[in-house]
Amino acid sequence: MTNMTNGLNNKVELSVLFRLYKNLLTSKQIDYFELYNEEDLSLQEIALELNVSRAAVHDSITKTTKLLYEFEEKLRLHQQVNMIQEIVKSASQSENEEVKKIIEKLEKII
Repeated sequence: MTNMTNGLNNKVELSVLFRLYKNLLTSKQIDYFELYNEEDLSLQEIALELNVSRAAVHDSITKTTKLLYEFEEKLRLHQQVNMIQEIVKSASQSENEEVKKIIEKLEKII
């Protein structure tokens, strides 16, 4: 796998973790991370927009990224969602109406 592909996978993974754990972050962490990862602004662009130093933005992004991975390591929400999706996928082949109703409810949750 190329570095570009690894970078893209990392960015997608961070986006997923951010959506899962966003409510555990401070408003400043959310703002910086959204601009960097979701809006794809550079560190310098964020620094200019928020009137802070590039180093402050870099530190915040680095700390937030580390926190997101720590949250996942401890809480494993992303892993659990993936497991539930696999179960839903395999169970969705069932012809049982009761199972289909349960699957529909689970799909709304995940």
